[in-house]
Amino acid sequence: MSGAPLVKQILEAALLAAGGPLTLDHLLGLFGDEERPTRDSLLGILSSLERDYQDRGIELAQVAGGYRVQVRREMAPWVVRLWEEKPPRYSRALLETLALVAYRQPITRGEIEDIRGVAVSTNIVKTLTEREWIRVVGHRDVPGRPALYATTRKFLDYFGLRSLNDLPTLREIRDPEFLRDELDLDDPAASEDARIEVRVEVASREVVDAENAGEGSSHES
Repeated sequence: MSGAPLVKQILEAALLAAGGPLTLDHLLGLFGDEERPTRDSLLGILSSLERDYQDRGIELAQVAGGYRVQVRREMAPWVVRLWEEKPPRYSRALLETLALVAYRQPITRGEIEDIRGVAVSTNIVKTLTEREWIRVVGHRDVPGRPALYATTRKFLDYFGLRSLNDLPTLREIRDPEFLRDELDLDDPAASEDARIEVRVEVASREVVDAENAGEGSSHES
């Protein structure tokens, strides 16, 4: 190997070819024992690659599952036109359920229903489970032993989060300018993925209502 420039090219090629995020271990595994860079060296090269993309339509992002090269959000209104098939649209009930799982996990279906005041349909739980956005992580030690739901790494990856700590705090969500700062809500060309993210953030206001009712939340700051 001829040093850092070639390593950088290999990392870039792998990140572009991968179908999802790559961890540091995945990236280190691309190299043989004699040519493998150190972990610190690899992090430095990734930082350099991130800087290379600063003025381009793509970016190097770190999410829960590792590193990935992705289209910048600002480019989404144009890039989305490549696909004729429209992304799926999700009901407010589904997004409210997802937001409650994200902010109050682990949480049972019954607890979600108590906060929302309406039943959670089996189809909602099935859809969120099939998308691998939520999973059963245990059972509440009460009669009937209801399942406890929590979000998954795929949930974090989909919404571009490194961890649950990257979720907007309840104080941020209370700010009426929060969503408008996040996205241009007046832009009809905004991508559906971006709109899904906005709707999830709006849905999380349901958590704020629960907080105001004295329910409490670990994401308040």
